[in-house]
Amino acid sequence: MALNRMISLFGPPEPTLLDKLKTSVSKTKSVLSETVDTIFQGERRISPALLKELETALLSADLGVTPTREILEALREKMDRNALSNAEELKREIKAHIVRILTESRSVNVFQERASLNGHGPRVIFVVGVNGAGKTTSIGKLANRLKQEGLNVVLCAADTFRAAAIEQLEIWAQRNGIEVIKQKFGSDPAAVVFDAMAAAKARGADAVIVDTAGRLHTKSNLMIELEKMKRTAAKVIPGAPHDVLLVLDATTGQNGLAQARQFTTSVGVTGIILTKLDGTAKGGIVVAIARELRLPIRFVGTGEQINDMVPFDAQTYADSLFN
Repeated sequence: MALNRMISLFGPPEPTLLDKLKTSVSKTKSVLSETVDTIFQGERRISPALLKELETALLSADLGVTPTREILEALREKMDRNALSNAEELKREIKAHIVRILTESRSVNVFQERASLNGHGPRVIFVVGVNGAGKTTSIGKLANRLKQEGLNVVLCAADTFRAAAIEQLEIWAQRNGIEVIKQKFGSDPAAVVFDAMAAAKARGADAVIVDTAGRLHTKSNLMIELEKMKRTAAKVIPGAPHDVLLVLDATTGQNGLAQARQFTTSVGVTGIILTKLDGTAKGGIVVAIARELRLPIRFVGTGEQINDMVPFDAQTYADSLFN
């Protein structure tokens, strides 16, 4: 608290998690919250016709068919009991259901634990996703967060197929003041993983983040290669990888859900990093992923700077949509 007071004396306070999420979901908010307000103009009472308009708004925000149906069924039940009478009550009920869906997929946040405490060496985090989703940038931001938590982090440049990938990861490593293990362009990615695991273990690192080649979720040969990289990591560090984080571009909407489903089937995704949430009105994809795949959203990218990544929180997300 004293630090917060000191900051307020010398400059504007840092944006809170709610502030950052509000900015990121502003386009989605305009679809949901403002639509609810519009529906209630003229003091309309809740009716089947009104719920039909709300259904359109929820689907337009990409909440998905199943979550939308569940929310509407709960609203109808309250409507039948005359338990909903205005826009604020309706928003509150929608928020409660969104939080419930997101909370069901929540898992322990391993990033709050010192990775070396598992007794077998560094915690190994594979980061996967398709080209253009913001994978390398997300790795740089994640490394920054872990370092701020006092962890010793090593990066692994296992994307050897894209000419600029190694250089981009090196830039992020320099910005974070951490080491990156690499080989030359075109090298065997599994060999790079082996070197990185051995180096991280020898240096007593707490975490090693592996950058993998961007791959289409429909390319089976690339998925097989990713499995080889996982097996290689496990030979050096038992249980590795301990996390497989899928970077998804929020602007892809339901296609992102298809990507998540295939990656989960192929490589066992344990969580999602959602990027470009500020660039879409389809931020409800967060809810669709949680409901359909039971995967937790671990982090949300909120901008282009190194600190523009926030841990995802269900209640804060719901509040940012409607408050």
